[in-house]
Amino acid sequence: MKMFFGKKYRLNLTKDEYNPIIHCLIDLKNNLIRQERYTDTVDVILIKSLRYKKVTF
Repeated sequence: MKMFFGKKYRLNLTKDEYNPIIHCLIDLKNNLIRQERYTDTVDVILIKSLRYKKVTF
C-alpha cells in the first residue's frame, strides 16, 4: 500500500517565528495527552520540525 504525502514545503523562519510554533505544538500535544487522545500526528510534525538545522539570518 503506497501512501500519498503530496508536495513538500520548506519554511524559512527566524528564531522569533520558529520558537512559538514549537511551543504551540508542544501545548497541543499536552492537551491531547490530557484528553487521552493519540498524539502521533503532532509527534511526527515535531520531530520533522526539530530535525532541520536552524539557519541564522
